Amino acid sequence: MIVPNPARITILAIDDEAEALAELSQILTDAGYTCLCARNVREAAEAICENRPELIISDINLGGINGATICEQLKQTTGLGHVPTMFLSSAQVPDIIRRPYAIGGTYFVRKPFDAVVLLELIDKALPLPKT
Repeated sequence: MIVPNPARITILAIDDEAEALAELSQILTDAGYTCLCARNVREAAEAICENRPELIISDINLGGINGATICEQLKQTTGLGHVPTMFLSSAQVPDIIRRPYAIGGTYFVRKPFDAVVLLELIDKALPLPKT
């Protein structure tokens, strides 16, 4: 089995809470991934233009805006429809948990999350590299 090389994989992390974004970025960087950080849709679009991610991780609630909707729009307008998307949220409402899957989300992770579990899900979500 071929294991993805984290050093070559770019992940876009979107969260409007600076502390949560910093924690996520640190976990990803420590694991060897390149992490692009965005606090809103504008920053996410700019990050995508500069460096196309292999995975997107987004909070569901981005300052009152639905993160799932934002990711869906970003993926449609940037040609990243094939890129797996993981969603994070501290909400426990079943509809919030189901909605990301309905638009093609790969995984939903509740906050606070365990870094080891998050990294395992990232490994599962990433497409295997072509040999």
